[in-house]
Amino acid sequence: MNSFCELANRCEKALLNCQLPCGGWSYGKSRQWATEPTALALLALRLRPGANCHKGATFLGSCQRPDGSWPAFQGDEKGSWATALAVIALSRLGGNWSRVQRGAAWLLKVRGQESHWLAKWRYRLFDRQVRFDPDKYGWPWSEGAASWVVPTSYSLIALRLAFGCCLSPTAKERIEHGTAMLFDRGCPSGGWNAGNGMAFDIPLEPHIDVTSLALLALLPFREDPFVKKSLTLLQREFPFLLSTYGLSWAMVALAAYQCDTHSAKGKLIQLSGELLNPDPETASLMLLANDALRGARPF
Repeated sequence: MNSFCELANRCEKALLNCQLPCGGWSYGKSRQWATEPTALALLALRLRPGANCHKGATFLGSCQRPDGSWPAFQGDEKGSWATALAVIALSRLGGNWSRVQRGAAWLLKVRGQESHWLAKWRYRLFDRQVRFDPDKYGWPWSEGAASWVVPTSYSLIALRLAFGCCLSPTAKERIEHGTAMLFDRGCPSGGWNAGNGMAFDIPLEPHIDVTSLALLALLPFREDPFVKKSLTLLQREFPFLLSTYGLSWAMVALAAYQCDTHSAKGKLIQLSGELLNPDPETASLMLLANDALRGARPF
């Protein structure tokens, strides 16, 4: 593969070929649609001239539950973290705005279990090995669970898109709590692990994809010392990445912060040549990296 344009065309073709008859996308080779790959595929295809996103966007909208949430996958009867990603996709696609607003309203009602007074009491007095501040909470993978970095990052982005400059007091408060939670859960070396930065007095290693997403959620705080530290870590680590998925995430974040991505671009072309049939998520992320390099805001 000789150019990034060829790579983008190949990823677009792969995504269009694996779209399910219903209009959505699945994880890997499964035939069961899921909200995350569907939303990522729509975000990746929305700027491609040859792609028609109407069917996919209509399908994604139709999967919204009566309470405003989206299930994680076909057959799931509960709302999930993927609601935030669906809100982002429909916002970027300019879809049904009432669905966006209903999804945002659901996000405002859901919070990590550590926000409950009983959980705060437990974490402060007994369960102290996790080393985080229970007053700083975000969003869980599913209702009733604790806050995690990925759903919190997506939810922060989704709420900013849904409310724009007209944040309600509730939205403003939730964004502040979620932002504080991300800073509180950072790894001592910079970046983010999936959940906490410390456990059992052991500093955890950051994950490239999680760090990249958290940095995207914290773009308004680009001058913060910990954000700068995490960005430096990402710049230092990406030359050693061997995953097209992780490298694509890193490129999206680095481009958003206007960092040099030239070497990452060449490496992604090299790695993708070894990838015969990219899954929907990886193909989507490579396309999103292409858009980010051209100055677009994928999320």
